[in-house]
Amino acid sequence: MTEKLITLPNLSLVLLIGASGSGKSSFARKHFLPTEIISSDWCRGLVSDDENDQTATKDAFEVLNFIAAKRLAAGRLTVIDATNVQPEARRSLITLARQYHVIPVAIVLDLPRELCLERNKARPDRNFGKGVVWGQADSLRRSLKGLRKEGFSHVTVLHTPEEIDAVRIARQPLWPDKRTETGPFDIIGDVHGCFDELHTLMLKLGYVIEGRDPYRASHPDGRRLIFVGDLVDRGPKTPEVLRLVMDMVDSGVAFCVTGNHDDKLKRALEGRDVKVAHGLAESLEQLARETPEFRRRATDFLDGLISHYVFDGGKLAVSHAGLKAHYIGRGSPRIRSFAMYGETTGETDEFGLPVRHNWAKDYRGETMLVYGHTPVPEPEWLNRTINIDTGCVFGGKLTALRYPEKEIVQVEAAQIYAEPVRPIGHRIQSRPADMLDLEDVTGKRVVETDLARNIIIREENAMAALEVMSRFAVDPRLLIYLPPTMSPSETSALAEWLEHPTEAFAYYHKQGVDRVIAQEKHMGSRAIAVVGRDAEAVRRRFGAEAAGLGTIYTRTGRAFFSEKPLEQAFLQKLADAVEKAGLWNSLSTDWLCIDAELLPWSAKALALLEQQYAPVGAASTHILPIAATLLAKAGQTELADKMTARADMAVGYRDAYRRYCWDVSSLDDYRIAPFHVLAHEGSFNMDRDHLWHLEVIDALCAADPSFVKRTERRVIDLSSDTQVAAATAWWETETTAGMEGMVVKPLAFTQKGAKGLIQPGIKCRGREYLRIIYGAEYTAPENLTRLKARNVGGKRALAQREYALGYEALKRFVAGEPLYRVHEAVFGVLALESEPVDPRL
Repeated sequence: MTEKLITLPNLSLVLLIGASGSGKSSFARKHFLPTEIISSDWCRGLVSDDENDQTATKDAFEVLNFIAAKRLAAGRLTVIDATNVQPEARRSLITLARQYHVIPVAIVLDLPRELCLERNKARPDRNFGKGVVWGQADSLRRSLKGLRKEGFSHVTVLHTPEEIDAVRIARQPLWPDKRTETGPFDIIGDVHGCFDELHTLMLKLGYVIEGRDPYRASHPDGRRLIFVGDLVDRGPKTPEVLRLVMDMVDSGVAFCVTGNHDDKLKRALEGRDVKVAHGLAESLEQLARETPEFRRRATDFLDGLISHYVFDGGKLAVSHAGLKAHYIGRGSPRIRSFAMYGETTGETDEFGLPVRHNWAKDYRGETMLVYGHTPVPEPEWLNRTINIDTGCVFGGKLTALRYPEKEIVQVEAAQIYAEPVRPIGHRIQSRPADMLDLEDVTGKRVVETDLARNIIIREENAMAALEVMSRFAVDPRLLIYLPPTMSPSETSALAEWLEHPTEAFAYYHKQGVDRVIAQEKHMGSRAIAVVGRDAEAVRRRFGAEAAGLGTIYTRTGRAFFSEKPLEQAFLQKLADAVEKAGLWNSLSTDWLCIDAELLPWSAKALALLEQQYAPVGAASTHILPIAATLLAKAGQTELADKMTARADMAVGYRDAYRRYCWDVSSLDDYRIAPFHVLAHEGSFNMDRDHLWHLEVIDALCAADPSFVKRTERRVIDLSSDTQVAAATAWWETETTAGMEGMVVKPLAFTQKGAKGLIQPGIKCRGREYLRIIYGAEYTAPENLTRLKARNVGGKRALAQREYALGYEALKRFVAGEPLYRVHEAVFGVLALESEPVDPRL
């Protein structure tokens, strides 16, 4: 028998309809995944332990509907394996499909009832009479003609076993689904018949436009256009805009979604009764001068436009008036209406226009959504949405958004073609750029980053971060970045070492990094300094009225100095050094974000020293030598030797922390050791190599060497054994003399490898310094053997995620994105600090 093809939308609710014995379950198993099938018999078994217990039917169908709802909400095709022969049995499922904006599909197995009865006789678990099957078959046939009226978009009726055996199921994406189209794209706002401006904008974007009938457009880099709709009305050249866009869509150079003006013009061209207003008269008059063939082509084109598109694996969506997050990628009359008109309150404003809900304020989707419809003075990001209708036809601008770059390209309107009924920008209710919302950070969050795609923030980690952020953090307007944790090198293969440069160099060599930089690791407290040239510069750029010259804060966002005057005096000293070094002028900036160590360590860790390190050091260096002496006198030579070794290790422990402590009684006792100039006005510097950073910082050190401490460094070609050996020898010499250790980094700063982001830095700490971390006696053979079993995998994964979030936060800030977008990523770094990772690593 000839194959019978049934094509199903990827997202649909499929009802198998047929009497008991018609083969629904066998059909389902043959054509669908087991996880896609929800059987009423299986649900009866769940609630009663007996799939044939008809008294459990009500509870079973509650379970069935619940599971189906969860699958549809998640965008999963769902198959209902039940008799479904009565309209009332189907009604709740059709309602469910409408609720989740999925397509209801009916596949009817209308086999002869005698055959169904015969099959049931062969199944001992189906011991019910002839009347049941007869009744089911009669109910089915009475409702066959009304299935489409009930709401089924697709209906297939199979009458014989041969027809059923010949079926092949094919799945197709929904019309909005263009996830396989990854760009790059240029998305263009409402054109409204402004052909000249569209032509100019396309040229500015780099497109080549040739001919006219048809137009031939292309981009040398393979970019394509996406139009947000409203191609027509009000402007002077609606037919020419249609001709260009239709030709580009036909040739695959462009995509276009429908706008409310496009839809209204289509209905007018079809001869329907529409109100001729808001520029429709101009379009009809212009089109009247075109040929009938062109008008038919335009009508067909406008009729074929859909509500929205989803691109690039679901990362980008485009519609005319916006969409709610759960509408994206689905199709229904309600979604089409929302995509064309937005959501209104039912009221009208003083201009007689609908009052619209600000849906973008509540948008929490992960998909970036680009739209138009309501003209605004300038494009503005709001919760990953952006309106790019900048009112060209009203004398504003025609705007394009370049994707994935997120760059805005615009051309000015040549003139005012129409007067807006409502002034552009009137009562635009948008979220203030500096407003933070609790919903942005509570619950499980997924933060999209350039470096590491989606990073999950768990709810319990977010709660811990919220406690710190809300009670202890500096002004969030200044909290533009948090530094990541840093992984140590892998455990050394050398017998007497826990960490050694060999493993750090080997890691980067294996990752394909040719050149690294090894920098002195200062024993201080990590600090981020946000410093301005003056208080006005900080107020202007950060919007913080009482911030003075800025702030300096710790890895967890807390103010480094508890006293504001001391903080401001420190920042003034830093700003003076920047001025003396000429960096304000050479970098063309009036603010800097600097990553540094603040010295001495004891300035921030005094309580830790007094309560933990000093008592242990004092007690052990006093008691252990006495114990060794007494044991020797008692003739316990072996124990005395062990005690002497412990005493020596205790001295090493005490000397290790003492190296990093000195009295701090005034501002002059502090020093700062910067190593990154993370950002300044208009410049995001985490993609600049380390040599650039150190060149800038060396100028700062030279300006005030008593205050700004230079970071020693070595640049190493990993293919040179000589350079690797020299850097290792430098580390061994300096750590023996008291240096904490070194940090090995890719010279390029931020670098990706075959498996994604490469570790931005690996710390390699000195043998004596590690006594502070692992205890005085960590070098004892029995302890060192145990510690060598440590695993740095979790720490490295955490370091990469935190780095990606910090990178994202600072990049968003420099790009001028709203504070809540910056804060989302900063908050994520702090939340990840609650991950259960060994703090000694």
